[in-house]
Amino acid sequence: MQIFLHVLLIVVSLGLIAAVLLQQGKSAGLSGAITGGAEHLFGRQKARGLDLLLSRVTMGLAAAFLLLSLIVSYVV
Repeated sequence: MQIFLHVLLIVVSLGLIAAVLLQQGKSAGLSGAITGGAEHLFGRQKARGLDLLLSRVTMGLAAAFLLLSLIVSYVV
């Protein structure tokens, strides 16, 4: 059981790393850092298609990583 959970945790962590690296940068430079928060706050989303899919996959993998980390720490 422990080996299965560790292997699953490694697979999820590698998937999370890949999903984050495949995403495109939301904004570039200092001006993007200033306006990027306002765009996100007021709901102007440009994410469509692959960007939206990668964002949702990243959120799912992050949740799975957190849950599996807690389970592995409790089991071991």
